[in-house]
Amino acid sequence: MAHTLFDKIWDAHVVKTIEDGPSVLYIDKHFIHEVTSPQAFAGLNKRGIKVFRPKQTIATADHNVPTLNQHLPIKEEQSRLQVEALIKNCGEHGVELYGLGHPFQGIVHVIGPELGITQPGNTIVCGDSHTSTHGAFGAIAFGIGTSEVEMVLSTQCVLQGKPKLMRINIEGELNKGVVSKDIVLYILSKITASGATGHAVEFAGSAITALSMEARMTICNMSIEMGARCGLIAPDETTFSYIKGRKFAPEGAAWDKAVAQWKTLFTDADAKFDKEITLNAADITPMITYGTNPGMGIGVNENIPTTANVNDNDRSGLEKSLAYMGLHQGQPIKGQKIDYVFIGSCTNSRIEDLRMVASFVKGKQKADGVEVWIVPGSKQVEKQAIEEGIDKVFEAAGFQLRQPGCSACLGMNEDKIPAGKYCISTSNRNFEGRQGAGARTLLASPLSAAAAAVTGVITDVRELLN
Repeated sequence: MAHTLFDKIWDAHVVKTIEDGPSVLYIDKHFIHEVTSPQAFAGLNKRGIKVFRPKQTIATADHNVPTLNQHLPIKEEQSRLQVEALIKNCGEHGVELYGLGHPFQGIVHVIGPELGITQPGNTIVCGDSHTSTHGAFGAIAFGIGTSEVEMVLSTQCVLQGKPKLMRINIEGELNKGVVSKDIVLYILSKITASGATGHAVEFAGSAITALSMEARMTICNMSIEMGARCGLIAPDETTFSYIKGRKFAPEGAAWDKAVAQWKTLFTDADAKFDKEITLNAADITPMITYGTNPGMGIGVNENIPTTANVNDNDRSGLEKSLAYMGLHQGQPIKGQKIDYVFIGSCTNSRIEDLRMVASFVKGKQKADGVEVWIVPGSKQVEKQAIEEGIDKVFEAAGFQLRQPGCSACLGMNEDKIPAGKYCISTSNRNFEGRQGAGARTLLASPLSAAAAAVTGVITDVRELLN
């Protein structure tokens, strides 16, 4: 019988299947942070039990941390209390914590891969929706709720219903100036923010296999934005090369054994999916969102849709989104003035993203009236950026390189966008108030964000590339 990649990993981790109900799924790696773990630990403490397998739990502080002056006490009380609770809980339960000041601290979905903790064939969970990022390695990775965090801490298992299966193929070669963020925003514009609801999505095709691991992580990161339960990509030589030699990667004979097993993780040729679509890479242009969900995106040279060319169900949503964004039906998105540029988040804060931006802005200056925040995804990314002189390129361009954290991805820390201001952001969500009350978010790739930073307006980056 033919099996998909998802089937192979799922079947290997099912402990028990409840008749007409969910499965008990064994979890290989459990990432936690300061936002969704306090209540879970409180539940354990109330029941008088300890974390069942603490060595399979990895903790870091990312959502609530400041990205300037991390050596000083956290100013926001709620943020400080949550970080302090994480420190206390990890200490009492023997969980490894990469907290502020630790060389491995960073955004949970950045540090897992860069440390070699994330590996093919794993089941991975975290109390965070963008856990899907780790699926880029050929893993089943998904976000869980706080009660489920407690369940995994106490049993190393979680109750989970098996999702439907979907495959999205991207075939062909990408055009100049088009990167992985554009791919996933394009997919979202075609299938909408609910187009993969209830599915595990495998991304495949020649354009996907040509991507680097960091680019693949961007794709899987945003699978959740199309309603998917998780996203994954079959591991290959690119995957193995990325993992080899990292801090927690297997070594010697254990490495050879692991790779042999990882090479079995692919979808069989005659395996069936519940839904399958194929898109042409050549059709993708630099993308930008105009509305208040990630599916409301267009090519940079297109006009914002009008109510005349959307269906009845979408009409009121379009009107409401444009009212919030201060934009107009039929308006060209290109040339729209922006106030802030945020390059960071678990979507686009890796060293490859920073290198891409630095290469583009070298010798250029940010536009007057634009504030640019570059927030690395981890202390290791920050260290690499400094060692490679990327920090000096940013400094010369007027860009501010900050310290690691989730930062302006979400209004949960000090890095908020002021009300009414436009921010072109490499993050994953553009919901109302996501980056701060009244903030207006336009999602784009690091390249497109960099182009807007130097021109002060939404720009087709291809016009500025040599």
